[in-house]
Amino acid sequence: MAALDDALSLRALNPAMHEWLAMATRNWRGESLALLDAQPPRLVEACRRALATRRRVWLRSARLRSAIGDRSADVALTPWREVGLLLELHPATAEPAAMPRISESLRGFAHEVKNPLAGLRGAAQLLQRRVAEPELAELASLVVAETDRLAALAERLLDAGVKPRLARTNPHEVIERVIALVQAEPSAPRIRRDYDPSAPALALDADRVQQALLNLARNAVEAGATELTWRTRAEHDAHLGERSGMALRIDLADDGRGVPASIAQTLYEPMVSGRAGGSGLGLALAREIAREHGGDLVHASRPGATVFSLRMPFAPTGEDA
Repeated sequence: MAALDDALSLRALNPAMHEWLAMATRNWRGESLALLDAQPPRLVEACRRALATRRRVWLRSARLRSAIGDRSADVALTPWREVGLLLELHPATAEPAAMPRISESLRGFAHEVKNPLAGLRGAAQLLQRRVAEPELAELASLVVAETDRLAALAERLLDAGVKPRLARTNPHEVIERVIALVQAEPSAPRIRRDYDPSAPALALDADRVQQALLNLARNAVEAGATELTWRTRAEHDAHLGERSGMALRIDLADDGRGVPASIAQTLYEPMVSGRAGGSGLGLALAREIAREHGGDLVHASRPGATVFSLRMPFAPTGEDA
């Protein structure tokens, strides 16, 4: 942590900051923050934004100079007192080279599942036409719809770098589709709803957001949850990556075993799982989807009470919130 004045000069650094910079003997008092910015003027501009709005600003994957070379960290800039800022560093822990390898694996997986999905869809359509019971026909329709959605997601994985396909969507409709899928599975948990009826339609890629929420729900069930509570609330000053603004918070609360303490700090990194045989991709992809939409995914957990919160901006990234 460091303290800055309104001229963006460093007034004080705590020992942890000195250690991270590997410059423990240097006296930084009065030095310009710009000296640490390895991507000028990104850090300075974020500071000026925080000072102008008097709101906390987050800078994701900022590059800062240190005695051992440029280093990456998430940076929080918080206005304090009448003038000045508090700068907090949250060092990056993920291995940067890991994601390209995982992306290649996902694209290989997407290629392999396309043909089985087509066969599954055809079989479900035959069942849909032949079953007489409405409940079974509805389940067959659900299989067809999910197969189409998975096929579309596979295409997206094969087309790397594609942007979300945003459309105004009622977020509660997305949640209800996830609930229907979870309830169709064996040992389905009890469901509670606590929706804000005034929540507006948001600009979402509905398939991607559905996948993120489904990942959260299935993780909860695999952690032994017997009850899931879906809650929506409006937040007026939500933390949304590098900015803050109006957002819808979608909470999923469960009564499962909670997040193991051993992985609490690396939970959203690829290949990290608290379950034997788990891929460790579900939460990494869920957070990636949240950030594609200009939002974020966070959690709070203890045994018997875990909440994952997905925040989605009222306006898409780049528009006024």
